[in-house]
Amino acid sequence: MKIESKKGVINRPSKEVYTYLMDMNNFKNLLPADKISNWVSDEKSCSFKIQGATTISFIIESSVEPNLIHLISGDESPFAFNLDIHLVEENGTTKGYQVFSADIDMFMKMMVEKPLQNLFDFIVDRLEQELN
Repeated sequence: MKIESKKGVINRPSKEVYTYLMDMNNFKNLLPADKISNWVSDEKSCSFKIQGATTISFIIESSVEPNLIHLISGDESPFAFNLDIHLVEENGTTKGYQVFSADIDMFMKMMVEKPLQNLFDFIVDRLEQELN
């Protein structure tokens, strides 16, 4: 399964956006506060429970400054996944989007695809609000 978020535009250079996203403590600001609980984070990882669902954890595995951050699922996630955050600078602004990929069965895909799409689009919207 592959999900690509919508693309957002942040009125800052990609280096600034990259630096902000490389600290997983900041990720809490990008999530829907009314739908998450049990937030735990440090600079390189975070985990949280989604209301009515499961706990998800992200770990920064690698990055290419200032254009790509590669996250993987942590031990608390219900299935293995990758999340790549892409940042492209144009004239002092940054276009950003996420690509999520997981090898899951059709039943699980039907359950998680729409909520995940909504979550990743929400993150793009919040990033625009936080940094613009």
